[in-house]
Amino acid sequence: MSYSIGQVASTLGVSIDTLRYYDKSGLLPFVKRSANGRRQFTENDVHLMRTIICLKNAGVSVNDIGKFIHLRLMGDSTLNQRYHLLEDHEEDLQRQINDLQETLSYLKFKKWYYETAVDAGTESLHFVPDSNEVKPDLDQEYMAHLKENDEPEELQRFLNVRDYRNKR
Repeated sequence: MSYSIGQVASTLGVSIDTLRYYDKSGLLPFVKRSANGRRQFTENDVHLMRTIICLKNAGVSVNDIGKFIHLRLMGDSTLNQRYHLLEDHEEDLQRQINDLQETLSYLKFKKWYYETAVDAGTESLHFVPDSNEVKPDLDQEYMAHLKENDEPEELQRFLNVRDYRNKR
């Protein structure tokens, strides 16, 4: 059974233009064409398209996706290369996820800062008395807040954010 470009786009939740872009970028050399030039996707093609979309969503470059597809078409002799390509991108993606979690944790800290200031009607509760400088131990207050609210995972992420300069 074969599927049209419209059917595949609908199945995968992408636009027809996206699939055409992938084709023009050389990512779909496995897709056959009918006598009149229309793309004819198979079930296996749809599976490969899911892989392409997953890689694209993971931030993998079109160039690296093209390498992966090319290696796949070469067969079993490239299994190790494909595995390592995916492994490298998995590490990059995990690093990005960790960075985003730490960024979100710091954003939650700032949200707490403003929430407590709004509740108090003034930001000065976070300042060193008679100044507009933020208390140097304000992070300790926030960590106490996280402990009081039984948020150990968020506390650990916040501790990681505090060590951000030392990790790089």
